[in-house]
Amino acid sequence: MSFSVVKNDGSVETFNVGKLKNSLQRSGATPEEITTIVLEVEKHLYDGIRTQEIYRYAFELLRHSEATVAARYSLRRALFNLGPTGFPFEDFLSRLFQAEGYTTRTRILLQGKCAEHELDVAAYKSDHSFVAEAKFHAHPGIKSDLQVALYSFARLHDLQGAQICNEDICGIKEFMIVTNTKFTTSAAKYALCNGLRILSWDQPKQNNLHDRIQKAGLYPITVLQSLSQSQKAALIQRGAIVCGDIVAKPGLLRHAHISPKRTETVLAEARNLCSTSL
Repeated sequence: MSFSVVKNDGSVETFNVGKLKNSLQRSGATPEEITTIVLEVEKHLYDGIRTQEIYRYAFELLRHSEATVAARYSLRRALFNLGPTGFPFEDFLSRLFQAEGYTTRTRILLQGKCAEHELDVAAYKSDHSFVAEAKFHAHPGIKSDLQVALYSFARLHDLQGAQICNEDICGIKEFMIVTNTKFTTSAAKYALCNGLRILSWDQPKQNNLHDRIQKAGLYPITVLQSLSQSQKAALIQRGAIVCGDIVAKPGLLRHAHISPKRTETVLAEARNLCSTSL
């Protein structure tokens, strides 16, 4: 029997067990865990079930497994929790690009031909450079639309000739739009037609945002299951963006009012995530 599923953007599709299995596999769940979770989720299916409800069922079952598996499975939600402002998401992207070998700068002002522009992230290394516009959304149903692509292309045109560093490679020739959700079809089509790079949770099909985070083993602090939402917010305010930040500086945990007894649990989960990439 097939069941209709309501996606975050309100569209409807038929439940695809392959998608659920794939997301569980990518989080590091074992084949036995995947089989068990799929069987349990299928018991709760009904026509019109929302994807968020399916996620909650699977996540609760994963929480009884290793905390790091549940954390990786909750990665997409963890990116939403970097809000409410977009600054932590920009900082997270900066750290991700650094893990890929780039030197980065965030929130820099550059004079274009006709206007001054604030660039969310600028990244460069010996053989490549780019600038990025980060579009953060706190809810999965919100997509970056055509206006974002139009605006970004206009900025690229105005910034031609500007430099993000003093090296020859640093002239602005490549503009990337990054979102933690998805792009509308028209936005993606326009961007690709005009030479803009796009990076979202699932675009491009290979080496998308999810893939790059997993490959780098660089997880936002908000994935940690051993921290409350208020504790995560307190750590972000102190500049702790990725799990490795508290591994490197355990003293940051004091600012989140975490007891010494609880500290080792948090650090153990963070270390496990820092040491794994898929």
